[in-house]
Amino acid sequence: MIQYPTLSMIIDGERISGEGRRTHTVLNPATGEKLAELPLARTEDLDRALDVAASGFRLWRRSSPQERAAVLQGAARLMRERCEDIAQVAVLEQGKTLAEARIEVAMNIGLFEFYAGETFRIYGRTLVRPEGMRSTVQYEPVGPVAAFAPWNFPIGNPGRKLGAPIAAGCSVILKAAEETPASALAVLQCLLDAGLPSSVAQAVFGVPHEVSRHLLASPVIRKLSFTGSTAVGRHLGTLAAAGLQRTTMELGGHGPVLVFEDADLDRALDTLVAQKYRNAGQVCVSPTRFIVEDGIFEAFCDGFAERAQALNVGEGLDPASQVGPLANARRVEAIDTLVKEALEAGARLETGGERLGNRGFFYAPTVLRDVPKTARIMNDEPFGPVALINRYPNEEAMIAEGNRLPYGLAAYAWTRDSARQKRLAAQLETGMLGINTSMIGGADAPFGGVKWSGHGHEDGPEGLMACLVAKAVHEG
Repeated sequence: MIQYPTLSMIIDGERISGEGRRTHTVLNPATGEKLAELPLARTEDLDRALDVAASGFRLWRRSSPQERAAVLQGAARLMRERCEDIAQVAVLEQGKTLAEARIEVAMNIGLFEFYAGETFRIYGRTLVRPEGMRSTVQYEPVGPVAAFAPWNFPIGNPGRKLGAPIAAGCSVILKAAEETPASALAVLQCLLDAGLPSSVAQAVFGVPHEVSRHLLASPVIRKLSFTGSTAVGRHLGTLAAAGLQRTTMELGGHGPVLVFEDADLDRALDTLVAQKYRNAGQVCVSPTRFIVEDGIFEAFCDGFAERAQALNVGEGLDPASQVGPLANARRVEAIDTLVKEALEAGARLETGGERLGNRGFFYAPTVLRDVPKTARIMNDEPFGPVALINRYPNEEAMIAEGNRLPYGLAAYAWTRDSARQKRLAAQLETGMLGINTSMIGGADAPFGGVKWSGHGHEDGPEGLMACLVAKAVHEG
């Protein structure tokens, strides 16, 4: 097994240790044991990072598409070579299975390779003008980016935060989650080792509200990119508004899944159970509210509970494990409280509903049925291994329930009726929709939500455009 690395911040290419600084204890969620101490930034560290980001932007904005593409392609190549080491580090600090961590590395590789190509497609346009005049629209990098990444995808989230700004010609100050720092540092190190100037991308850690307030108060920062909860997103959006900084917000969700009587039931169940308990349910686009048409409700509940109960829960490095631990003790407490409240409100427990073992942060894959809409878990994102299954009489009622909450990140539907598929695509209020599939992401596809699930996009050409600003140039 790989040795967990010594942790540091990276400012202007320098690895900064914890001497004389406050630290955060990083734990292994499978055991609850200490992995390492992470140094936290002082005010002078953040000021230095801002100064470096300003100079890095002046340098990188003048880089050619070939230079930016070479760095991204080189980083992708290094991630391929280092895949097993990076994946194992992610398992140690986040808990997910090794198979899932390898997929996350592959996701970053695909994204960096895609953005390497997109550097050559930052097109402008020439406007129609009378002879003797010329008017053009061109796109330029927005400026230094403050990027905040959460712990649930410790490899993929930092990759998203770094890939698009670097492709666009921006500099980045990355603050990844203090729970999962080594994965983010490994991604950044691939970029630096591939030739990215050290002033272009840096990594700091600290008390979240202290770091965010300091960075967003600076006129150096021109864009905020945040992935996390709706509550924190609102707070950061308020801070960014004071400096009129552009924002990309990928916030919470409460994924509705509409399952109709004409669905391929076994295929739906096999797909949905695997997706529900992926990363122990700690996925912003996780299928959560199962909105099932009455005629197949009992069969769906029975099949779902049977499959959930058969899942092997264990340490992520064990090849037999299908579900790892939750990322921290807070998640276990939050999930257990939500489940108990739902049962007290009248929900029925089909399987799970309890902590597992006497070490680490494990929670049984859980299925609740007949959950009252008034239960908190039906309105607040559970972000854990809990499926909520309720019955509905018809399509109209199912769509209404799918749109009931103020969230709109991802939704899913299972039906063979092609006309209904078109109606669902038109009527469901969501940023992403999977019909007869759980695959709703890709390097070339925009990833983002509507309503309380945020605004703006990552991935795809849209993710690159979010790091650019338009300039109109008129010549007489």
